[in-house]
Amino acid sequence: MLALSELMNTHMWRAAAHSGRWTAVNQLIRTHSDMAEFREVFSKARHIAIITGAGVSAESGIPSIRGAEGRWRTWKTQDLATPQCFSRHTSRVWEFYHYRRELALRARASAAHRAIAECEERLRRQKRSLVVITQNIDELHRRAGSTRLLEVHGNVFQTRCLSCGNVEANHRSPICPSLQGKGSPDPGVPDALIPVRDLPRCEQKACDGLLRPHVVWFGETLDSHILTKVEKELETCDLCLVVGTAAVVYPAAMFGPQVASRGVPVAEFNTRPTVNTPRYRFHFSGRCADTLPVALAPHESED
Repeated sequence: MLALSELMNTHMWRAAAHSGRWTAVNQLIRTHSDMAEFREVFSKARHIAIITGAGVSAESGIPSIRGAEGRWRTWKTQDLATPQCFSRHTSRVWEFYHYRRELALRARASAAHRAIAECEERLRRQKRSLVVITQNIDELHRRAGSTRLLEVHGNVFQTRCLSCGNVEANHRSPICPSLQGKGSPDPGVPDALIPVRDLPRCEQKACDGLLRPHVVWFGETLDSHILTKVEKELETCDLCLVVGTAAVVYPAAMFGPQVASRGVPVAEFNTRPTVNTPRYRFHFSGRCADTLPVALAPHESED
């Protein structure tokens, strides 16, 4: 990773000036200035909250549920992620989540995931803290090493029994024999139409109820216990980063503005501005895997 000073080297200046791109030069100046200011704020923060969205996972090869890439076979993926669809098309929805689970199992944590985890560990040694509040369900933050983690939309590697309510971790691949080789996103592949009795079942004694992914689907409310913990973190942080989220899924879209309303600095890291960008003190455009390692690197004032 290049140092900030290297990003502003003579060759870049000359190339921009030669091509007449003074707008690009001005953008470089602003980005450099903003990052330097952010780094000073970062060096003084004692409790940092980092809110992450689908953009962080996309850099690890996991497509967003929403947006142009949010399709599986011929369906919009957000239409599959509903309790109504699970009730009517249980086999189809489990095929889809089998596909998502396998993607996540193969995925590797990105430089952004690692930068966050490494920063958390470093700040812990300094008696400072960092918490990750993520909308992602793929466990990549945990795999990267993050330990203070709030998963507001659940976890694709957990299941919940519809009969007894038991929730447990499950990393089997496949999660059940009938899903072996199923779940292809190819639009030409027909539904497997797996009988419900052959889909994932509860293994609690004398239960055998149907399992569902322990994630929050569209139309469902967030876990109140998780939300209470999130509220506490948002009320006590003295710096907030909003990373890789388009700010369109509520209530998570309002977490950053809630912090900003207290006068706390909020920094947005995203490939493009969002509706919330004007509310924040900082905005850094680009891939999170490029911008976050620079932003969260050890400050010169650290021991």
